[in-house]
Amino acid sequence: MHAIERVVLIVLDSAGVGYLPDAAEYGDLGANTIGNISEAVPLSLPHMEVLGLGNIIPLRTIAPTKSPKAAWGKAASMSKGKDTTIGHWEIAGIIKNTPLPTWPEGIPKEVSKAFEERIGRKTLGNTVASGTEIIETWGEEHVATGFPICYTSADSVFQIACHEEVVPLETLYSWCQIARDMLDVGRIIARPFVGKPGNWQRTANRHDYSLAPPAETMLDRLVSANKKVTSIGKISDIFAGRGITTSYPIKSNAHGIETTVERIKNDDAQLIFTNLVDFDMKFGHRRDVVGYQQALEEFDSYLPKILAALQKNDVLIITADHGCDPTFQGSDHTREYIPLLIYGERMIPGSIGVRKSFSDIAASIEGFLLGTQKEGSFALDILK
Repeated sequence: MHAIERVVLIVLDSAGVGYLPDAAEYGDLGANTIGNISEAVPLSLPHMEVLGLGNIIPLRTIAPTKSPKAAWGKAASMSKGKDTTIGHWEIAGIIKNTPLPTWPEGIPKEVSKAFEERIGRKTLGNTVASGTEIIETWGEEHVATGFPICYTSADSVFQIACHEEVVPLETLYSWCQIARDMLDVGRIIARPFVGKPGNWQRTANRHDYSLAPPAETMLDRLVSANKKVTSIGKISDIFAGRGITTSYPIKSNAHGIETTVERIKNDDAQLIFTNLVDFDMKFGHRRDVVGYQQALEEFDSYLPKILAALQKNDVLIITADHGCDPTFQGSDHTREYIPLLIYGERMIPGSIGVRKSFSDIAASIEGFLLGTQKEGSFALDILK
């Protein structure tokens, strides 16, 4: 039997499909990102509907189909936490029993003090805020003093915002590396901006400094087996560049989808791993239901191009990494199941049930590409 030659793994960042059994521990009972969007607005995803999206959970505007074109199911998380890093690590085979640290009350004083001592100047902010809000509040004082603006969010992050004409990018990046060396949060993020009061603008020179995965991942094992891994979007950042052969940064979901299609057509990598972050960053956290609806519909409209680019021995996996229900209270991620749609000419359509861990994705990809038989793998069950 000819092996699967390539897997295309697309993460619709935050597109969860219903709260997990332990959601009460996270304050997330009732969260259901795609389900609640479907209840709130006339969500139309005809191409994912044909694959079997409406079979995964009841959706008001998306019907189940008796003859889905994909294998379908959903996966629970066995890790503690509900952030991007934890979710992607589990997709890649790492189950984290302790959540990455977050600071819901703001960056602790002892952390700020230690960071100030290492960079030799004071800091501003040190609170929980959005990137635009924190610059509006502290931008003018930052320009006057040169003190960096530090802030966090619901995620495990330490973010540093500086005006590019006040603090050179090289200095900002060096401060981020100092923070990376001293903190065990998921990501340190450089957030450079330009402009003047009332018209601040963040630039494209953002840089993420991620915590390295604490164990070997699917990506590491693929590269060790001389397989090529292409990263699209923030995948390389999430894995601190480990297990990545080639990386393509993106500016938007549309850019990410177009890059994915281009790579499917022209890339010789055995794994193309894409993250589409706009769902989460632009619409989930901002509780923009219509924006999230439109982003899902935009992805769905591109799906025929993705499918048409696939070769006979390719597999497409569409999933998520957590939830971020825009109909829910607050602005945090939500603890949810993630959808699974697995499509390819060699795939047997139908239900793969409820998987116990996101890591079943890693086990299955290794099954497809390396021929290994790992616990949790659905690869052999659906391979013709």
